[in-house]
Amino acid sequence: MKKLFVAVAVVLVLLIGAVVALPSLVPADKIKDEVVAQVKAATGRDLTIAGKVSVSAFPSLGVEVNNIALSNPAGFSTKDLVRLGALDVKLKLMPLLSGRVEVDSFVLVDPVITLEVDRKGKANWVFDTPAAKPAAKAETGKDAAPSSSGGGAGLGDVVLGDVRIQNGKLSYIDGPAGTREDVDGINLAVSLKSLDDPLTVKGALTWRAKAIDLGLNLAKPRALMDGKTSNADIMVNSETVKLSFKGEASGGAVPGAKGALELSVPSIRNLVQWTTGKPLAMEGSGLGPFSLTGQLAAQGAKVALSQANIGLDAIKAKGDFNVDASGSRPALKGKLDVDALDLNPYLPPEKAAGQGGGSSPAPAPTGKAAKSDWSDDAIDAAGLKAADVDFALSLGSLTVKKIKVGKSALHVVLNNGRMTADLTELALYKGAGKGRVVLDGSQPGIGLDASFNLKGLQAEPFLTDAADFTRLEGTGNFDIQVAGRGRTERQLVSSLNGNGAVSFLNGAIKGINLAEMVRNVGSAFTGGGGSQKTDFAELGGTFTITNGIVKNQDLALKSPLLRVEGKGTVELPPRTVHYRVEPKAVASLEGQGGKADVGGIQVPVIVEGPWDNLSYRPDLEAMLKGQAGKAVNDAIGGKAGGLGGLLGGSGSSGSSGTDQQKTSPLPINPGGLFGR
Repeated sequence: MKKLFVAVAVVLVLLIGAVVALPSLVPADKIKDEVVAQVKAATGRDLTIAGKVSVSAFPSLGVEVNNIALSNPAGFSTKDLVRLGALDVKLKLMPLLSGRVEVDSFVLVDPVITLEVDRKGKANWVFDTPAAKPAAKAETGKDAAPSSSGGGAGLGDVVLGDVRIQNGKLSYIDGPAGTREDVDGINLAVSLKSLDDPLTVKGALTWRAKAIDLGLNLAKPRALMDGKTSNADIMVNSETVKLSFKGEASGGAVPGAKGALELSVPSIRNLVQWTTGKPLAMEGSGLGPFSLTGQLAAQGAKVALSQANIGLDAIKAKGDFNVDASGSRPALKGKLDVDALDLNPYLPPEKAAGQGGGSSPAPAPTGKAAKSDWSDDAIDAAGLKAADVDFALSLGSLTVKKIKVGKSALHVVLNNGRMTADLTELALYKGAGKGRVVLDGSQPGIGLDASFNLKGLQAEPFLTDAADFTRLEGTGNFDIQVAGRGRTERQLVSSLNGNGAVSFLNGAIKGINLAEMVRNVGSAFTGGGGSQKTDFAELGGTFTITNGIVKNQDLALKSPLLRVEGKGTVELPPRTVHYRVEPKAVASLEGQGGKADVGGIQVPVIVEGPWDNLSYRPDLEAMLKGQAGKAVNDAIGGKAGGLGGLLGGSGSSGSSGTDQQKTSPLPINPGGLFGR
């Protein structure tokens, strides 16, 4: 027994001595040359080791190499893909003999990695691997059988001790775009006692002069490697953005994650400037703080965010979102409920009167205004086929400039180029409405099918807030349907067909007194003023649209002592208007429901011209030929030569026009009529 112990002791001494002597038996230069040759054969690149190579075998199997570089192919702006100041690797010897890898230390000092895409689109991290050599032949002439001793069992476990990256730098050069991004100050530490113990990664880096802290904690790495799940935490923290995820990660053929997501951005404007290097090109004061929390579930190309709480400036919202990018087109489905949406902070500020941004105000148009027109360019509806969408939006309130919209709901469905937007609820200035818009881009061009219904709108506050238009009071009701299709804007507008009805009840037209027009046309059109007003009990009519021509034949205003009728067309393709309004003073106190054909004095008004240069004028010829002319003839015919005297000619008495005005029971001013 004593001799056995002595023999074992001798063997151990010899083994220890061999391990200690191993580095001296295998020269470091020989190892360096072999590594350089193997890298060249595998990658086609040159590996340069300019520093010292040290090899140790006890108490750890280790290699320390200094000043290493892996070259780039010709044609790239930088010489090397990777440069290392030093590499220190130590593996514990005894665990390695039993199939366990225990890393005593793995330290990269001053690593510099430069990823580059040249101007032709070639990437320097793509290696030109040499062609595989033919398999060796056995002496019998048959292919050699594959080896069965290649360690197929794999490593039983991995233990990471001191694993670090010190002062690293990563650069990305985009040759076609002419841009470069640098991340430096990379410091990273990894800890793993075993594959059944937590994997911890902590580090920091600097990008665009701002520090970013990184963190990862994976509870069971082995479970993840085996396709199972493991608790996982991820953290990104910087001055401009904070991101955290706490939940589970799953391995397997389609990895995924499920858990709580939190995102916080103190200022979107600062984030955009930091990430792009340019300030956000948007006026307004909005896009400050942003926050997002919710439950994230991701599996391959499918991502879902549920129970989301979103905050942007003063806007608060809740919703659910699903994205599936596994098909030929991304599919997006979700809903968003917004308490109050105020868009004013995201719109350009309104300039005060007299402000022109440093330039003089545009002069008032003189003569014929410049005519705008529809485009003849082909409509590109490709965006309607970019994705399939099923999204519901509800708003507690909406504010756009001065316009205030109440509770509203919109449901948008986009499928294979066809979009249907259903406005299922709209509260607008005490009115309630619904509508639908269908845009069909599945065929060349685009198709439009729209309908809208609104009842109870208070016209004056709405028009005042929307366009500073204060000349119409009343309760408005609208019912509109229109449809068309075209490959250009002009074709689409020219194809429009539809119909509708518009009415206003118990209101007034401010700035003009239509009843006064009967007595003095000149002052009604030129005197005006804020005191002029035409009250009405009912104003409205119906219209049809045929091939882009809007036609109305029954415009009617009913008011005590006054009736107004109108008819004409609005030609959408040429953007012109031809309309005739006929006010009539009547001896009736009936308003709503009153007769429209009550006899009285008519003063027709013609509205015509291009949209951007409309003209308004009384139809004097028709007036003088109609009831008004008859009344004048009856009143002054015997004394002033009838209409001839009114028009400034000489009557039978030879009196002047001025004398006739004084004696006429109707104070019509010839100068006012003809603009003299």
